[in-house]
Amino acid sequence: MPVNWDTNCINDITNDVSHMTSLGLESNLSTAASDKIFYYHRGIKDASPASPILVLLHGYPQTQEFHVVPLLRSDIPLFIPDLPGYGRSSPLPGPHDKRSVGNTILLALTTLLPSKFRPTVILAGHDRGGRVCHRLAVDATHHPTFDIRGTVLLDIIPSLTQWTSFSTAAASVRSYHWSFLANVDLATDMIMRGGGDYYCRSNLYRWAGNRNSSTAMEKFQSHNAFDIYSNAFKYEHVVRATCDDYRAGAFEDLQEEEEDQKMGRKFDVDVMFLYSSEFLGSRYNGEEWRECMGSGKFQEFGFGDGVGHFIPEEAPENTAAAILGFYEAHE
Repeated sequence: MPVNWDTNCINDITNDVSHMTSLGLESNLSTAASDKIFYYHRGIKDASPASPILVLLHGYPQTQEFHVVPLLRSDIPLFIPDLPGYGRSSPLPGPHDKRSVGNTILLALTTLLPSKFRPTVILAGHDRGGRVCHRLAVDATHHPTFDIRGTVLLDIIPSLTQWTSFSTAAASVRSYHWSFLANVDLATDMIMRGGGDYYCRSNLYRWAGNRNSSTAMEKFQSHNAFDIYSNAFKYEHVVRATCDDYRAGAFEDLQEEEEDQKMGRKFDVDVMFLYSSEFLGSRYNGEEWRECMGSGKFQEFGFGDGVGHFIPEEAPENTAAAILGFYEAHE
C-alpha cells in the first residue's frame, strides 16, 4: 500500500532536537526520511546484558517522550522514537496494529546495535505507546532478537476492558475519541477541516489534570511541548495514521487480546502499572492487569495531587523515579 507521508514534517520545527541533544542524546534527523522512523538515542552501542536498553514510547496526541529524560541516570542506554505515523515518523504501509508498530520500532533499534548481540530491553510506554508495550511484552518470550525483561505501563487498562466499559453512557462520553477516531476517513476529514493543531491542543487540555494551575501547566508545556505536539497534527498523514492507530485498536488489537484470553497468553515478564489516582484510578485499579499476569511479577503506583492522564509530563519526577526503580531491579 502506498504511504502518504509529507517529509516536510521532519524539519518543520526542531526546537525539540536542540533540547534533546543538549541532554546528551543523538537523533537521526538527517536520515529520518530514509530510516522512516525518527528517534533519539544514547549509549546503545555500548549496551550490554548488564545495562538494558530503556525504550520510551509516547502516547496520543504526542510525539517523543522527553520530560523524564533529564531525570534518569545518564548512563542508561535510551531509545526514544516517534511511533509510526506520529511526529516525524512515516506511517506504516499496512494496519497500525500494535504488534506491527512494536516490531517496526524494534527493527529500527536493531540498526544501532553491535552485530551478533542479543540486547536486553526494558519497555516503558504511556497511552498508545503503553499498548505497544503490552503487545510486545506478551509476545516477549517468542521474540527472536530482544530479551525483553519487563514493561512499565502508564495510565492504561487493557483495550478489551476499555471497549467493554463503553456499555455505560458516562464512559462512552468520557472516551468519545476511541470510536470517533476509529472511523478513519470521517475523523481525518473532520479534524483537518477544524484544524489538526487545534484538535490536538483541545485534547491535551481535556485530559490534563490541574488545568487551573499555572505551575502544573507550565511544567507540561515546558520546552515548547504543546507547539511540538500540535504542529505535527497540521499534517494530514499524521492525523490519518493516528486515527488508524485507533482503528486497529478496535479490530486487530482487540482480536489479539481476545485470542490471548482463549490461548492463555499472559505476561511472563514483570509489569509495573502507573496510573492517575483521580482519573483512571477513579474507575479502575490494577486488578485488570493482574488478571493478565502469568509468571511475571506485578506492581502498581497511583499518582495523586490532581495529576491527570499525562503522567510523564505532569509528574515527571515521580514518573522517572518509578521507571528508574523498575529499571534498576532488572539490571
